[in-house]
Amino acid sequence: MKKGKVNIMPDYSNVLNHGVTSATPDKILLGAGTIHVGLEYTNGSWNFNDTIFGATKGGSKVTITPEIYDPEIDGVNVKTKGISDIKTGETAQMEVNFAELTGELIKKLTLGKTGTSADSNMNLIEGKPQIESGDYFEKFAFVGKTVTGKPIIVIFDYAICTNGLGTDAQNKSNSAISATVECRADLSGGNLDVLPYHIYYPTETTTSSSSSSSSSGTGN
Repeated sequence: MKKGKVNIMPDYSNVLNHGVTSATPDKILLGAGTIHVGLEYTNGSWNFNDTIFGATKGGSKVTITPEIYDPEIDGVNVKTKGISDIKTGETAQMEVNFAELTGELIKKLTLGKTGTSADSNMNLIEGKPQIESGDYFEKFAFVGKTVTGKPIIVIFDYAICTNGLGTDAQNKSNSAISATVECRADLSGGNLDVLPYHIYYPTETTTSSSSSSSSSGTGN
């Protein structure tokens, strides 16, 4: 008699239900973060308190995008590794919703200048014909925190506001002043192929392999 074929089911017991690990809380960005100007790491610490630029409403958004060119070549009918992805540049910007409207922010948004006010109780900002070096931010930064309180920092060495000044004053609500801040390269830096942005994130905590192996040993 011919015996029937026995189907053996594969073992799927190692299929995971989630991707959470012990390091996950260090990698989750939580909260609106803060905005700084002049942020740097010197003498073993960051100057967070001295560089805060203002309170926000509605948080901030960081976008860094490489510019990719796909050349047209006869016979290459699908995007192909090594030939379809030629980096030609990049953009980096932050979109910030400020809750505070300060004189410095107004000047940076309008690319304006300080004028002479007829009212001694009021400051004056006016337009000007050209952009000057003082219109650029230096070390403009977003600082976020992970679930465990560790900082994630994005710094633009040089940046400029590109969206102008706009307000959304409404009844029974405080306004948010939107600022689009774009990273810029520096002519004196020599490298005009990449933007001077920097992203700092926490080092991962690793478990010692020696301690785990010693605890699993049975001895003689």
